Amino acid sequence: MDIQLTTIGASLVRSDERMLTGRNAAGRVWKTGFGGLDPLIGGGMRAGSLLLLAGPQGMGKSTFALQIARNNAATGRPVLYFSYEHDAEDISQKLLALEAGELDESDQVRMTNIRAIFDDLWVSSLERRLESVPAGVEALTRMERYADQLFVHRSTGSRTDLAAISQTIDSVRATTGTAPLVVVDYLQKVKSTQLDDESRSTEVVEGLKDLAIDIGAPVLAIAAADKTALRSGTRMRAADLRGSSALAYEADVVMVLNNKFDIVARHHLTYDLTNAERFKDWAVLTLEKNRFGRDGVVLQFRTRFDQGRYESEGVEVKEQLIDDRVFRE
Repeated sequence: MDIQLTTIGASLVRSDERMLTGRNAAGRVWKTGFGGLDPLIGGGMRAGSLLLLAGPQGMGKSTFALQIARNNAATGRPVLYFSYEHDAEDISQKLLALEAGELDESDQVRMTNIRAIFDDLWVSSLERRLESVPAGVEALTRMERYADQLFVHRSTGSRTDLAAISQTIDSVRATTGTAPLVVVDYLQKVKSTQLDDESRSTEVVEGLKDLAIDIGAPVLAIAAADKTALRSGTRMRAADLRGSSALAYEADVVMVLNNKFDIVARHHLTYDLTNAERFKDWAVLTLEKNRFGRDGVVLQFRTRFDQGRYESEGVEVKEQLIDDRVFRE
């Protein structure tokens, strides 16, 4: 019998079994860990769903995705991070800065401090080196608690295709006994048999959506912006994703990050000049598409890129936003 074929009756039996054993909520939803966001997307990232995270260059898309990965690994759930641009040591440095930044009340932790510790020629253990960083040793302890749940795949555009992604997921599932949350950083880098951007992105996004359904876990993929959209000086929207219209069509949730300073209406700056600097430290996250709730909702999160993180509490934006950037390069 075709394993893809089932009946609604069988599906109801499986759902009933999950509910009776108490595995329903825990097994079907993965929290992002960002306050304000989870309730808007059905309680979190749902099993079988594909979520896209987009934004202009330098908006911290990888930082946001890695923080979601860490938040889930910290709860004991496996996470598989396909990294096309960073190796495992670089990701480890970012996680240490994130942890130390959250723990340190003196606000002195910097990503540059963590990198310097890794690069220093002084012969010593990592723990000993981290003694010079505020909350550094405690950050390492916190990170070690979930380190074995966060799998990093050093991916390349020349060999890591959908088949390789699927095989790696199977390997992690065999190791952990459960399907992992999958993060792809980033979608347009996934190797494809197609030659043009539109066909490539269609093949990849359809494949990632199929994978999410097959493994019964969410797939979170970072999506690049179209170059023309970045040059035009307009606020990035779902229509500006690089590739085909299939990106927004196939995804269940599309989130786009923009810098608040770029897209807030000018009168908020004109009448209070102190807002100009303050807005630069905030990212605006727009739910461009949301199959599990309201779309068009706009949240803001404070950025702490000096510590490799976002502050986790988000609130809806009250100021008027515009589609043309107030300030352009």
